[in-house]
Amino acid sequence: MSQQVLPTSHSQEDHSPSPPKGFVDSLKADATDRLHSFKSGFRLSELSGSLGDLGTLLPIMLSLSLTGQVDLTASLIFGGLWNIITGLTFRMPMCVQPMKSIAAIALTNHMSIGSVMSAGMGVSAVVMALGLTRTIHIVQKYTPMAVIRGIQLGTAISFGGKAAELVKQAKSFGGDSWTWDNNYEWAVFSFIVVFIFYYRSKRIPTAMILFTIGLIIAFIKLYTNPPPKAVYPKIGVYAIGVTVPTWDEFKHGFVSASLGQIPLTCLNSVIALAALAKDLFPERPTGTPTIAVSVGMMNLVGCFFGSIPFCHGSGGLAAQYRFGARTEVSIIILGFLKIFFGLFFGSSLSGLIMSYPSAILGVMLFVSGIELGAVARTVNDGVVDDQKRHANFIVMITTAAMLVGFKNDGIGFIGGLVAALCFYIGSKYFSSMDDDVQVLTEQQPTTMSPPTSSSMGGNVPVEGHKGH
Repeated sequence: MSQQVLPTSHSQEDHSPSPPKGFVDSLKADATDRLHSFKSGFRLSELSGSLGDLGTLLPIMLSLSLTGQVDLTASLIFGGLWNIITGLTFRMPMCVQPMKSIAAIALTNHMSIGSVMSAGMGVSAVVMALGLTRTIHIVQKYTPMAVIRGIQLGTAISFGGKAAELVKQAKSFGGDSWTWDNNYEWAVFSFIVVFIFYYRSKRIPTAMILFTIGLIIAFIKLYTNPPPKAVYPKIGVYAIGVTVPTWDEFKHGFVSASLGQIPLTCLNSVIALAALAKDLFPERPTGTPTIAVSVGMMNLVGCFFGSIPFCHGSGGLAAQYRFGARTEVSIIILGFLKIFFGLFFGSSLSGLIMSYPSAILGVMLFVSGIELGAVARTVNDGVVDDQKRHANFIVMITTAAMLVGFKNDGIGFIGGLVAALCFYIGSKYFSSMDDDVQVLTEQQPTTMSPPTSSSMGGNVPVEGHKGH
């Protein structure tokens, strides 16, 4: 403590340790950098980008809250809290999104809220342990980049399928079943708006435009043609309660839902996310152990209060980036908005969310997938050898195809690793390729883009990717 705070004797002053000058300077530099980031980040495009992941969040959160399997108020409050903490920690628009595999199993098997919370806590305990022991870093270090790109590509294609399901919930063009509030015309309109301004998202906030249109539609529908037992937004102070799962609920949740979510979280929410974050924000190095611990903290706390199990995700980061988010300001603003609406409107928002047009949400989710899949183009950055380029591409396609076909990230991951290992053994212990195969690989384009920050350190061929 300094003399200005507590008077001390001369001897105490001589022996009290003082912070190293370098440490103080680094704190000042960090504070200055953060202040500059906050000032530059208050733009309309940042707010628009924060809404980019709603196509994933709203349908899942609404479905689970309507069946009583999560608490909507707690999900909004803790989701907002994690948005703020994540923004301050990673200093990029890293998303906070639901654990999709747990949500799907919970809805299919009609799991209790205690089982759903147990599933989220079980996944987080495992992932956090991998982060704290840095075991997750070992997995990343020896995972070929082609497999990581395959996971991202497969996730992108899966997003496209889920987006189509959302759009198909709308009514078709014209006909007796056509409704004005949710139809294919809105989907086509949203699609055109997004792609016209695709490369102008920092100037034209397309996500905010679409979200506002959808919100207006939802309000009009809710108050003019409400569904049976409609719930209307009502201002107040909404409290949250504590949810303590029983031992039977914990066993059921872990076995039924956690085991399927663990590979998905490790691969897409940690490893693939770290790779994408390095591509988009090379100046903000993000380690897999830190991301894993972040996922663990979210649910080991929030799930005790009925919050939906949350994680990070490469698709969510890609979506928010595509719609204009470039700094942590975007998700910090989103976090405060979630907390505000959770505290003062809470579960009364379910009727409004239910009335939101799925046609618009579907297009937003589709664009998320497109942006995530686009990073697959860098799979061969820094690789000159034709055979290695060809093998990388095959491994990436194998990983993506198995992930989509089996609807399981773990199977895709294992399939890609086996293919990569087979290529490595073949190139190391057997003779060169057949002549006709050699001709095939030589026909591939050899024009290289210069190595970027995403490929510095080399895209090590399929035998292994040395981690970040």
